[in-house]
Amino acid sequence: MTTNKKFLSAKFIISAEKLSQCPQFNLPEFPLLGRSNVGKSSFINGLANHKKLAKTSNTPGKTRLINFFDFSGKFMIADLPGYGYAKVSKEAQNRWQKYLEEYLLKREEISTLVQLIDGRHEIQKNDYQMREWVLAYDLPIITVVTKMDYVPKNKALNVIKYVEKEFGGVVLPFSAVDNRYNDKILELFMSAEGATVQA
Repeated sequence: MTTNKKFLSAKFIISAEKLSQCPQFNLPEFPLLGRSNVGKSSFINGLANHKKLAKTSNTPGKTRLINFFDFSGKFMIADLPGYGYAKVSKEAQNRWQKYLEEYLLKREEISTLVQLIDGRHEIQKNDYQMREWVLAYDLPIITVVTKMDYVPKNKALNVIKYVEKEFGGVVLPFSAVDNRYNDKILELFMSAEGATVQA
């Protein structure tokens, strides 16, 4: 299956704090899990071929709501608050965690979770913790390695193999600068297999 991103028109739909506020769309939904500043907004913008669709920020932890993006009525991407950034009160952190767990466990539209890993660095402790939580509930998940444009070309394959060794399952590279990685990701999102990929 080939996917031409020119035919995908992505748009922001709504922000929600908790499950009861999430939009009702009968579309496969792909929530983005990742550390703050891993490049979730750049990932959305790259797939949408729209530099300003999702707001990017140099300030970690700015996304505090679940932001929904509709890709041509084919699938939804849900941008979740990043983990691993604690410049908020403990009470706020606990509230976010409760709301996000409820969303991830009870949202029927979710097809496959997408965990983003920064290709410039080793996998971090909170990345492993997030993965363990997902696997404990036996949720379908794939991994996308971001910021591959910062990785020297002769080391790119080693980075992907390292993540595959640590996490298993489907691992796909991504670059916000070089869109050559987009097609494989879009194909997966738009295919029936996207709903059944297991780690």
